[in-house]
Amino acid sequence: MLSTVVDYVSRREPGLKRPSWAHLSSSGVTPAASLRSLPTSQNPPPEIELTPRDAPPPAEDPEYRLPDRTSLFLMIATNAFLQFSFFVTVSSASAYAESLGGSALFSGLTIGIPTVFSGLMLIPLKKLDQGRYTRPLRMVWFSLILGNILHAVAYQAKFLYLILIGRMVTGLGFTGFMYTKRYCSDPRIVGIRRRTTLATWLVLGQAFGFSAGPFIGGLLYKVGFSNKVFNGYTSPGWVTSSFWVFFAIASTYLFRDLPKPHRLFTSNSVEAPPPTTSEPEPQFSITQLTAQQWGIIASMCWSSMTCFFILGAWESNIPVFTASHPSFHYSPYSAGNFIALGGIATVPFLLGSIRYSPRFQDRTTLAVGSAIGSLGLFLTLICLLTDKIVFASLYISWFLVALGFNLASTCTLSLLSKQFSGPEWNVRTSLAIQYSNYAGRVTGAILGGAGVSMGMRNYVAVQIGVVGVGALLHMTFWKELKAKTG
Repeated sequence: MLSTVVDYVSRREPGLKRPSWAHLSSSGVTPAASLRSLPTSQNPPPEIELTPRDAPPPAEDPEYRLPDRTSLFLMIATNAFLQFSFFVTVSSASAYAESLGGSALFSGLTIGIPTVFSGLMLIPLKKLDQGRYTRPLRMVWFSLILGNILHAVAYQAKFLYLILIGRMVTGLGFTGFMYTKRYCSDPRIVGIRRRTTLATWLVLGQAFGFSAGPFIGGLLYKVGFSNKVFNGYTSPGWVTSSFWVFFAIASTYLFRDLPKPHRLFTSNSVEAPPPTTSEPEPQFSITQLTAQQWGIIASMCWSSMTCFFILGAWESNIPVFTASHPSFHYSPYSAGNFIALGGIATVPFLLGSIRYSPRFQDRTTLAVGSAIGSLGLFLTLICLLTDKIVFASLYISWFLVALGFNLASTCTLSLLSKQFSGPEWNVRTSLAIQYSNYAGRVTGAILGGAGVSMGMRNYVAVQIGVVGVGALLHMTFWKELKAKTG
């Protein structure tokens, strides 16, 4: 009852005298009785006290805001299946190209070329998306279905460049990589302390893609299907396009987009403008950025490019290198299994990072991931210099590279989104990071395809040099890279 008295007294009208505790304790009645003895003019009917069951729910902390769970799941799944679609042709790309008269370098081009066309499509699509996600997703579905069909029919048409054309069309759908990242850092629906966690989920989907993709592609190659239409070369395209048809139908009915922009309300309108949950717009433009802010952007873009440059180089190089090296003589199926085994081994660590990485600074996660990946590169170089490349050494190196640079890639966009808040800056930083990813993917895939011909020692040395530039940038702007955790 004391708490009732305190609540009541604290809510009394201005000007009314608050009864003293001495008066309450000196009277021979209980506090409740004292409350009833006040004059009617000073004792309005007490408010009904809400029980915990009836109390309104606590206001949502905007820093921990999350979007609709089903839509978030679909976005994370879209990212994972895009990764799968990108890598499903990796294990058989070289053999497919050679069957139609192409070279290993051409196969590396087919792996990397989609990112070029995806990059060309981002700016026009950005002007059509209206700040929402439905239109980009439809573009993703259509391009993935058509592109994979073209990739599949190249064998029966006996036209080498149809493989490349199919991958170009598929690349238009890989614009979805940027939109899934943008969705998971959109300040209108995602709080600042949720972005690293969601970015880690995206990277977990990335690990799924470069593990399941090469494995299933290699498995389909091994099964073969002695058929001109559906065989070891064409089946990855047919299977992937069929899957996207079903996923597109399901997403059309389940995905809930952000509301369309509302019209401006006039002063005599009876309808109030809808409440907004977005963060305040930034008070500076690109031209007002300081040297330190430009340094942060350059550092994160270079780090993002580095991660995908090295991952792309290894994924396209492993089938070529293991097919020609006397210690392996791997078929596309065996090479796909090798890539998948390295990817699967990283999954427990990436799951752990979902739980623990929000407790650490993004800059720390980036440094640790880069160090682990660099350890794999140096181990590979030592084995090449001593001519001791065997299964165990190559596998450990690949595992360290895959784990380190996947882990490092979790925090580049999330860190930028914390440094530069607001919906408009989220669009800019998403574009900057995605273009960096694309630059890394296409150059890494070409480097990986040419790794054997240029010399494997030179191939690894180039990657170490790229990491070294990133480490220099990271150390230079270490203090400026500090941001909120989560």
